[in-house]
Amino acid sequence: MRQLIVTAFISLDGVMEAPGGEAGYRNTGWTFKDIEFVPEAYELKEREQEEAGALLLGRKSYEAFAPVWPTMVDEFAGYNAMPRYVVSTTLEKDDERWPATILRSIDEVAALKETEGGPISVHGSATLGQSLADAGLVDRYHLLVFPKLLGAGKRLFSEADKDATLLELVEHEVYKNGIQKQVFDVVK
Repeated sequence: MRQLIVTAFISLDGVMEAPGGEAGYRNTGWTFKDIEFVPEAYELKEREQEEAGALLLGRKSYEAFAPVWPTMVDEFAGYNAMPRYVVSTTLEKDDERWPATILRSIDEVAALKETEGGPISVHGSATLGQSLADAGLVDRYHLLVFPKLLGAGKRLFSEADKDATLLELVEHEVYKNGIQKQVFDVVK
């Protein structure tokens, strides 16, 4: 079975919305504001591209990434080369600039996990990440936690009334700019 990894930039209060500057959120681009850039803090992101066997996105993240990521040849060579999947009930067709297979349900994601291949990496996609976690499909979290409180915004974790999920911290580091790398395995 393939491992499903949710990876996110999050604020200390759990907000993950628009870290890179996506329109429509009052704190858009918050990962670039007021925090010194320290290259080693992003090593995890480089490693994810090398280790992932597929990229899984929700519709909104796919529509935001599809016009941009294919143009970032050096930064996202790995993601641009690997199979991509989009979970959506409304997307009519994929973006020809960045082709992807459309999955229509969480059950189809569960079936994808049963196939051969490397880990499936989920980027952005707050609603999808919450649904995957609520369905018990997430195996690992790769988090870069920024020393900011953003208040309102889409959160990484759902507010569903469900049983507790135990996590095991398997890797962590704190960088001089206050960003914390936290890698958790979901205890099943």
